[in-house]
Amino acid sequence: MLHPSYTDLMKVVNSDVEEGEAPVVNSRYSIVMATSKRARQLIDGAPTPIEGAVDKKPLSVAVEEVNKGIIKIVGDDE
Repeated sequence: MLHPSYTDLMKVVNSDVEEGEAPVVNSRYSIVMATSKRARQLIDGAPTPIEGAVDKKPLSVAVEEVNKGIIKIVGDDE
């Protein structure tokens, strides 16, 4: 099971969206695609500020980065 939940991750990602604007992420699919892309970057050697990342799986690190707001998910138009 994924911790935090998809709903929690969506809230974190959309926290900077002002009232009346479209949310950056509005589906679980978007969260999955963004975290998997970040996990591939980590596999390819991208640095991360997450402590103990060497002992964790790349997807777990990617989810933690999104949850802590270390990385941002942006829409296609940005």
